[in-house]
Amino acid sequence: MTPEPTTAIIVVAAGSGTRLGHAEPKAFVPVSGRSILERALETLFELAEPVQVIVVAPSTHLDATRVAARTVAGIMHEAVTVTVGGPTRQASVAAGLAAVDPAVDVVLVHDAARALTPRAQFVRVLDAVRSTGHGIIPGLPVADTIKRRDAADLVLATVDRSELVAVQTPQGFPRTALTSAYAAADAEHTDDAALFAAAGNEVHLVDGDPMAFKITTPWDLRRAEGLLGSPSGLRTGVGVDVHAFDPAEPLWLAGLHWPGEVGLSGHSDGDAVSHAICDALLSAAGLGDIGGHFGTAEAHLAGAHGTVFLHRTVELLRDAGVTVLNVAVQVISNRPKLSPRRAEAEALLSRAVGAPVSLAATTSDGLGFTGTGEGLTAIATALVTSAGVPSGRK
Repeated sequence: MTPEPTTAIIVVAAGSGTRLGHAEPKAFVPVSGRSILERALETLFELAEPVQVIVVAPSTHLDATRVAARTVAGIMHEAVTVTVGGPTRQASVAAGLAAVDPAVDVVLVHDAARALTPRAQFVRVLDAVRSTGHGIIPGLPVADTIKRRDAADLVLATVDRSELVAVQTPQGFPRTALTSAYAAADAEHTDDAALFAAAGNEVHLVDGDPMAFKITTPWDLRRAEGLLGSPSGLRTGVGVDVHAFDPAEPLWLAGLHWPGEVGLSGHSDGDAVSHAICDALLSAAGLGDIGGHFGTAEAHLAGAHGTVFLHRTVELLRDAGVTVLNVAVQVISNRPKLSPRRAEAEALLSRAVGAPVSLAATTSDGLGFTGTGEGLTAIATALVTSAGVPSGRK
């Protein structure tokens, strides 16, 4: 049983996209084939500990937010709570705070617009809150010279930048103290740390990360696109799957049944080739991995053939605006001998994926579990593109 989360992450996604030049809210603007919100959510489901994720969204985009959560989280999408934002950022965070589960003792508040924030920054903030009991914010030193000016643009003074930091998110707080601070707030603050400090609480800094920049302008959006992939939208992914041989099972491999061969153990049909391809495709598209979308707890997948997973994976990529260009698979095993059926397997897999799939095989010269005949390994690489995706696709 998954332990009850003691950390909640409120993702503020209710802002407009006016400065981005889009009519739709900022969090739903696509970046490299996926919405800014989806990019922001990806990292949260890479954290080692379970968390309650609360997305504060515009009332017009609640269904779109739930779709984004399902796309990113797969079977874990029920860990995402979606609630309506308020007229201001502060009101939106308050709405998110009201949805926090009773067992939670630490709350992180994160801007969806900081979609590329590394996982390490979440961990750094969370660990600091737990170890100190104070509010924690990530920040970067200010590199530019800062001037104070008057209303007529007359420069008044140079500010000592050694005392300044540029603050990012997530900002983390003990849940009880943050709730009390919000209940006592009688003014609007520019961030949660300011509100928290105004209630008499301490706020401390940890190192920020340049990747946690905020996507606010078209230039920021182009920067994010460039960091996520090449201008052509090309991305690669790798998938590896390993299954032990099981004499009690029939062999299904590369989508084909192999009569007379020892089968592979697994919750489904054990088709390591198909499973490795799924992982490679999901990896290339930034959609997680096969376990996040097809869990062993799902009874209807017991004994399911590899092509079932392939077709569903391709649908997930299509929904994300990602096109498969080609896939290559290397099988490491003493058996079965693939060459007599290579062309048949490649044709079947290519139809399932909708792009050319090449299949090769080798042995490990008697070394390891593949060399002793205990099991089989499949390694797949995939090339995909998000170029040419219509701007309305998420």
